[in-house]
Parts: sequence; C-alpha cells; structure tokens
Amino acid sequence: MPVAVTEIPVHPLPLVPPRKRWTRGDLAQLETSGLFNQERVELIEGELISKMGKNRPHVDTATLLFLWLVQVFGPRFVNQEAPIDVHPEDNPTNQPEPDLIVLKRSFSKFRSATPQPDDLALVVEVSDTSLSYDLSVKAPLYARAGIAEYWILDIQARHILVHRAPQSGKYTSVIAFNEHESVAPLAAPASEFPVRDAFAPEG
Repeated sequence: MPVAVTEIPVHPLPLVPPRKRWTRGDLAQLETSGLFNQERVELIEGELISKMGKNRPHVDTATLLFLWLVQVFGPRFVNQEAPIDVHPEDNPTNQPEPDLIVLKRSFSKFRSATPQPDDLALVVEVSDTSLSYDLSVKAPLYARAGIAEYWILDIQARHILVHRAPQSGKYTSVIAFNEHESVAPLAAPASEFPVRDAFAPEG
C-alpha cells in the first residue's frame, strides 16, 4: 500500500547527468575502430561534436569563400575542415576542424603533423544555427591559442564577424562587416572580399 511522504529528502544531485570527457587519444581509438561509420566529428572541450548535416546555405557560403581564398592565397594554402592544434593546455581535450583555414605554409609541410596556431593566417567558421556556439566556445578557444584572425560568416544576419588581436583568452577587436562592405584578411591586406559575395541573394 502506498505510503504518504510528508517530507521529501533532499540529496545533492548534479544539474546534468555525468558525461564522459573525451580526449584526443579516445577519439583516435574510435576512428581507428571504425565505430563512427564515416560520421565526421570534432573534439571541443571534451565533447564530440557532429560535423554532419550541413544545410544548403552553409555549404554554399563555405564554398564561395573557399574559392575566393584559393584565388588570393593559392590552392596549397587553404584547407576545408582540417584539424588544427590549439593552446597546449587545451590540446588534450580539443581538436577543432574549422570550416576553412588559411595556412602560412603549403599544406605539403603538414603531411605528418597538425598545423599549430602559429601556422594559421586565418580561421573561418560558417554559422547558420551555431552562432552562439561559435562565439561563446570557439572564439575563446581560438583566442587562447593566439590565432591572429578568426572570421564567423553569420548566414542569418548576412555579415562577417571579424575577430582580431587575441589577448588573455579573448579577442579584443570584434567588428561586424555587413553585406554592403568589404573586408581584407590581415595576411592579404590588399585583397578585399565583398561580404555580399558570401551569401545567396535574398528573395
């Protein structure tokens, strides 16, 4: 027979269920075992983040900027979704794969190594539904690594958020360039990218 409870005992419980904190070693073992079945993931703050399921605007925007970056820097200096290293203290539980990176040296120099922060002229994330994540998680991660320039292509707002001057774990300069403006990468100051060229025409 049910018994009435007049006072519910309070036990200190975690706000969320415990989750496994993954490392680069764990990720390498999973990839070697083939458990992902071709699913692409990146390791961010100890969590495995799926890289699958990009929609058409994301693909189109990433492709348009990729083609322009190749024209400016050359095909051997631009990678899509390539793993990079970050700050040494963050490396054990982080292996981000930005949508685009621009290297300071030809990618042929990295056949058996992951690009270090000092090897990166530009890191780019394309954001459709992930803007908050790219701002609150990715930006500090890249700033702590000292990556000189980080762009977020915000598809919803149709602008590019340009992050520069990393200091003490954050970017001290963040400027939004709208679709009526152009922006030049620090590594190619004479080459201006019209922001509107990254986004499909409205309507």
